[in-house]
Amino acid sequence: MARFDVYKFDSKSVPLLVDVQTNLLADLNSCVVVPLLPEATAKEEALPRLKPLIQVDGKNYILVTTDIGTVAKSSLGECVTNLEDSNRQTIIEALDFLFQGF
Repeated sequence: MARFDVYKFDSKSVPLLVDVQTNLLADLNSCVVVPLLPEATAKEEALPRLKPLIQVDGKNYILVTTDIGTVAKSSLGECVTNLEDSNRQTIIEALDFLFQGF
């Protein structure tokens, strides 16, 4: 597991989760995640700084930062991609806004 990996999640309402936990804590049985919801079902959630648009495999998703939580690593499905190169700054800014207000 690596920070900013995107995993399939067995939920109709939350198809993908982004691991936002530091790699230093990789030995824990749980991880901190933020859901990615399809843009079509989460249009009203979109707030560019707090809940940015993220593309995964050519599809648009909303990073619903306000729904941050933890899950057991065993509940995560297949890793489909990593967002480190394409969206690292966007995700960090959304988390900073959530926790710091800037």
